[in-house]
Amino acid sequence: MDTSDATNWPDRWNHLQKFLERSSPFAHPDFEPSSETLTFLQETCHILVIGAGGLGCELLKDLALLGFRHIDVIDMDTIDLSNLNRQFLFRRKDIGQPKAEVAARFINSRVPGCCVTPHYAKIQDFDESFYKSFHIIVCGLDSIVARRWINGLLIGLLNYEEDGTLDRSSIIPLIDGGTEGFKGNARVILPGMTACIECTLDLFPPQVNFPLCTIAHTPRLPEHCVEYVRLLLWPKESPFGEGVAIDGDEPKHINWIYKKAMERASDYNIMGVTYRLTQGVVKRIIPAVASTNAVIAAVCATEVLKIATSCCPSLNNYMNFNDIEGIYTYMFEAEKKENCSVCSQIPQTLRFKESDTLQDIVTYLIESQAYQLKSPGIVTVQDGKNKTLYMSTVKSIEAATKINLKKTMRELNLKDGQEIYVADPTCPNNLLFKLILASEMTTSPPAGTENQL
Repeated sequence: MDTSDATNWPDRWNHLQKFLERSSPFAHPDFEPSSETLTFLQETCHILVIGAGGLGCELLKDLALLGFRHIDVIDMDTIDLSNLNRQFLFRRKDIGQPKAEVAARFINSRVPGCCVTPHYAKIQDFDESFYKSFHIIVCGLDSIVARRWINGLLIGLLNYEEDGTLDRSSIIPLIDGGTEGFKGNARVILPGMTACIECTLDLFPPQVNFPLCTIAHTPRLPEHCVEYVRLLLWPKESPFGEGVAIDGDEPKHINWIYKKAMERASDYNIMGVTYRLTQGVVKRIIPAVASTNAVIAAVCATEVLKIATSCCPSLNNYMNFNDIEGIYTYMFEAEKKENCSVCSQIPQTLRFKESDTLQDIVTYLIESQAYQLKSPGIVTVQDGKNKTLYMSTVKSIEAATKINLKKTMRELNLKDGQEIYVADPTCPNNLLFKLILASEMTTSPPAGTENQL
C-alpha cells in the first residue's frame, strides 16, 4: 500500500491488517490472508445503508472507520429537533435539511478517503439495476413495511438454474438491525438461503392500537386523546383542506392535533399530553436509546466486514440484545419457512367458500398473522386477460372496483383452483395465491385456516 497517499498514512489501517493479513483458527474456511483484501474493501466493495436516523448515523460512522469507502445512503426524512439527542451527525443548524445529505457531508469531511453518496428519496424510487450495483445492503429502518419491501426486492433479484438450483452469484446479503428502547436485534439474511423477513414476520411486535369505543367515549390515557383527534376529528374537520392526509413531519399538522388533544384531555382531566407525545403517537415513534443504537450498529457493521472479507464466519443468523437489567445477548438460527409467501417459490393457498365475498379475502390478508398486508390489490386472469378485482391505491381504479368487494366468489366467476395475484405496499412483487373454493354442501374449515397450519 502506498503510504504517501494522503488518505492512507502509516499505520492507519493497522487494526484491519492484523486480521486481514494473518491466518486465524477463527477465520472462515474460504479466507486467505492477503493485502488485497483491504484493497477490495476500500476500492471495490460497494455498500448501501438504508436509513440515516439513529441506527443509520452509527452505521455510517462504523463502516467508514472500518475502511469501506464506497457507501450510498438512502433516507426520505428531514432532520427534526428531537433527533439531535442521539443522531450525532446532525447539529441544530441542520434542522429541516435531508438526513441523508447532512450525514453524507459529515462523514465525508471527517473520514479522509471515504465517499458517501446521499439519496434523499424513498427506497421505492429506485429500480432493480440500482440495487444490483451493491455488494451488501444494511438496513437501519424503523418501518416494518420498508423492511418487507427491500426483502421482497432482493428475493426478486435471485436467479435460478434450469434444475431449480439457486445461482449464488445473484445473492445480495441483507444485514438488518432494529432497536426498541433498551432492546435490539441484528440479523444476517442471505436471500434464498436463510430465513427472510417474511419467514419471521411473527417476531415483530404488533403495533399498539386502542379500541375505537375507548377513544371515542371513555379515554383514560393521553394517547387516547391524540388518537381521538387523529382518527375522528381530523377527517371530520379537515383543518388543512378536504382530503389532506396527516403529515407527521409537518409542524402545522402536529401542532393542530396537539392543541385539540389538549382540549380533549382537559375535558376528561387527563394529564400528560405534550407536543412530543403527540408527534410520537402520530408517527408511531418508538423511544430510542443512543447506547442501544450504538451496540446494534456495531454488530451490523461487523457482520458487513465478515461477509465482505470472509475473515470470520458470519452470524447464523439472528441476535437479540437486551440491557434493561444487566446485559443479555442471545443468538439463534431463525428457520426458513418452507411455504413462505415471498421466498419459497410456492403459491400460497387460500381456502374460502363460494358464498364468501371478495371483502372476506381482503380482510383475511390484512388481519392474518401470516401475511399482515396493508392495502392488498387483487388481480386475476379470466378468458386470457388480466382482470383487476380490487385496487385501493389508485382512486380511479378503487371507484370502479369497490363494488366487487360485496360480490361472492361465484358472482365474480372465480373457480376452484384459480390463481390470483395480490399487490401490496409491503412487497415490490406480486404475491401468487391459489383459491380453494368449497361449495355450501361441502364441510370445510373456516376461511383462510389452511394458511395458518
